[in-house]
Amino acid sequence: MGEKDLAQKTLEAYNDVFADIVNVLLFDGKQLVQENELEQESPDSIYKVDGKLHELKRDVAKYWKHNNIRIALVGLENQIETDKYMPIRVMSYDATAYRQQLLNLYETDPQTGKLVKKKNASPIYPVVTMVLYFGNIPWKKYKTLLDIVEVPEELKPYVSDYNTNIFEIAWLTDEQVDKFTSDFKIVADYFVQVRKNKDYKPSQQKMKHVNEVLQLMAIFTNDNSFEEYQNQFIIKGEEITMCGILDKAEARGEARGEARGKISAVYNFIKQGLVTIEQAAKSIGLTKEQLLENFKEYNLVL
Repeated sequence: MGEKDLAQKTLEAYNDVFADIVNVLLFDGKQLVQENELEQESPDSIYKVDGKLHELKRDVAKYWKHNNIRIALVGLENQIETDKYMPIRVMSYDATAYRQQLLNLYETDPQTGKLVKKKNASPIYPVVTMVLYFGNIPWKKYKTLLDIVEVPEELKPYVSDYNTNIFEIAWLTDEQVDKFTSDFKIVADYFVQVRKNKDYKPSQQKMKHVNEVLQLMAIFTNDNSFEEYQNQFIIKGEEITMCGILDKAEARGEARGEARGKISAVYNFIKQGLVTIEQAAKSIGLTKEQLLENFKEYNLVL
């Protein structure tokens, strides 16, 4: 399981984030799904082929309970790159979920040993799978079964198509991004900004799941600084925003740049024989040992 996959799953597994994603992408921002109505469901489905058990894995799956009735299983499937066979994958997930429900309708009669329908069997509930695509290239093809299966014209009326609910995060509109209320808004805003402007202006939104957001950002930007921020800039109880974190990082970068400038200057003076190591260290408020450690850090060899 890749780091990107894990980072996405960790954030989306929170009920507030999961509900927010569903409400915005499926219901145009209407607050139909409440986080306390979500029940964790195993993302793994088991099915049997040729007498052997096989497993299908979703990224995140939850039941949406309404009036204490389970009415939907919404699964999130995360994608970094387009997948030609995504419609078949989604169809397999959904079919397995329906098959499991069908099997749950029956039980073995203790007297006859035959399968009989349960008296108080739960009704079949709908299954919805959402694919969240984080790539910066539009997903133009392979959204339906008939996009990938060649069917003769004579057979097309008899072959059922299967649509895939693919949501291209980097291609959401500003209006859609504004409808998010959870930490996912920060993530979506990042992808949209980078796609549109090749740059990122951090938001002032307060983060609830700070570590999970920073882990995700570190993975997607290939910038380990986001992970460093967790240890260096996060104070327990402090309200954290991406803007605040990056401001601190910028200030630290400027301070480090200024410090390196001083180290480089005294290094040159020493190399030129203008001052001793002791004199150079004293001039910038360091001990000899501290100065030598700085030279080592910046790969400055005497």
